[in-house]
Amino acid sequence: MSSRRTFLKQAGVGAAAAAVSIGAPAVHAAKKTTIKWRMQTYAGPALAEYVIKPSIQAFNKAANGEMKIELYFSDQLVPTGELFRAMQRGTIDAVQSDDDSMSSPVDIAVFGGYFPFATRYSLDVPTLFHRYGLNEIWKEAYDEVEGVTWLSAGSWDPCNFATKKPIRKLADLKGLRVFTFPTAGKFLSRFGVVPVTLPWEDIEVAVQTGELDGIAWSGITEDYTVGWADVTNYFLTNNISGAWIGSYFANSDAWAKVPEHLKTLFKLCMDSSHYHRQYWYWGGEAALRTTGTKLKLTTIPDEEWKTVEQEAFKFWDEIAAISPRTAKVVKIIKEYNATMEKAGTPYRCG
Repeated sequence: MSSRRTFLKQAGVGAAAAAVSIGAPAVHAAKKTTIKWRMQTYAGPALAEYVIKPSIQAFNKAANGEMKIELYFSDQLVPTGELFRAMQRGTIDAVQSDDDSMSSPVDIAVFGGYFPFATRYSLDVPTLFHRYGLNEIWKEAYDEVEGVTWLSAGSWDPCNFATKKPIRKLADLKGLRVFTFPTAGKFLSRFGVVPVTLPWEDIEVAVQTGELDGIAWSGITEDYTVGWADVTNYFLTNNISGAWIGSYFANSDAWAKVPEHLKTLFKLCMDSSHYHRQYWYWGGEAALRTTGTKLKLTTIPDEEWKTVEQEAFKFWDEIAAISPRTAKVVKIIKEYNATMEKAGTPYRCG
């Protein structure tokens, strides 16, 4: 009887459990949806390998399936000049570019890319943004524009000429058809340069066919990396800017849908990319000037080049007149450069 009672008791418990199991609805773990972004960089494939691709690959790996960014290169989805509008509409989710060439509808866009003589070295850019207040100014400007969120700025390479014929004096610039950035081209036109706008991937062929006489879009590292050193002969050591200012942007709705931990991860990957470019460009500029075999170096004498610098300061004042905010940026740039001059070597020399 004892055994029978035990059996019946156990059977009853088992039956009840079975009934619960059979009657209960099946519960499955909720399948997580991967956030997918389409991001376009200003850079072509060869350059993107160094200026953004490693950081995006790292982000995708660290996001562990929660988010994936598909990276597209210069003009691959939309022309560079239409990047801002495309991102604003949500056609693409994020962009890496300068404000100037992507036609940002903000007054401070002229400072993106190469603003003449505002920066002398690559470290000037993060210092201006993080220590001198440009971060807050850029955020303020883009907060006034619907649909786009500015995320971060960093530095790239200097702006030098790579040309078919040598440049040894200012007069040699007259009539040169050059691929460059909008604001840089506007400034250089004062010395007879003819700025030309073309899709990034067409530049090499345009130099070969004679449509372009040269390029004022980068330093020597990019000239070698993207193939422009193969179609030009000379590199002018004088530059109109020591570092390009580029930024990361996102469609505001797309950014709002990203959880905080992935936003933090993306910010860390942007910082990683900024850091990588600092040493990649800095070391490359020196190494290729001294050991590169494709481009012969030329220099405009300092006395003559000073007239270009003096003209840049006039240009600054013209830009300052655009709005109170551009005036504020120019004031910061002037104060920063004055501080660097007073600090002397190694902050400013030569």
